[in-house]
Amino acid sequence: MDLATLIGLLGAAVLVSASVIMGTSPEVFLNPTGLLLVVGGTLFVVLAKFSITQFKFAFKAAARAFKFQLPSTQESIDELIELSKLSRKQGLLVLESQEVNSPYLAKGLQMLADGFSAEMIKEMMAKERLLTLERNEAGGRVFSAFAEVAPAMGMIGTLVGLVQMLANMDDPSKIGPAMAVALLTTLYGAMIANMIASPIADKLWLRMNQEAKMQQLWIDAVLAIKGDKNPHVLEQMLALYLPPESRARDEDAEAAANPTGGRG
Repeated sequence: MDLATLIGLLGAAVLVSASVIMGTSPEVFLNPTGLLLVVGGTLFVVLAKFSITQFKFAFKAAARAFKFQLPSTQESIDELIELSKLSRKQGLLVLESQEVNSPYLAKGLQMLADGFSAEMIKEMMAKERLLTLERNEAGGRVFSAFAEVAPAMGMIGTLVGLVQMLANMDDPSKIGPAMAVALLTTLYGAMIANMIASPIADKLWLRMNQEAKMQQLWIDAVLAIKGDKNPHVLEQMLALYLPPESRARDEDAEAAANPTGGRG
């Protein structure tokens, strides 16, 4: 569970709700007409921008903003180093029986065990990486569209409410409801865009980049194992995927463990 997403969205909702409750009756902020116009209108306009498949997938992808299982870069590097050592001792065929956390990496190891060429492995893993990237990108685009359309639908609702208000200036009893629609639709649009759609879209873009980076790391590692690279060389290659501060700590720890630099 991603606590940052959960705490951020819930915190914003609690603060807005508290300001509503402390200021006046919450019922004042509930307007079925405004909600229907903004929520329903936003859904239909965004649907018009994408295919039904992309639209449905976006809501499934939204769960990744709250729960996303991906091993840390360091954990994955450690796992790959062990796999490299094992393959050098027992051969590539042993990788077929090894359990790993990622289905993507598991496919790469299976191709190694099956004797695929390095070119074929690189091509197939790169193609799957690209397709995964496109699917994840679609989810981010849909929620970015929600963030763009919701305020616009809120503005349309405001204009509708103002027209209704001006058309009924001779009937004071209708001015209040029309003004409520005019103001609340803007509020609804802003809340949907800034408290829901935009944060989820940004988090999905972040997830997409994280997964793409991890998949590239796995591609590099699988190809290095195929080329029978020394595990120490592989470790240095994959360390480039770590943040600079993490690499510095690892180098300091290695230097402390081997102060002579490997000289006898």
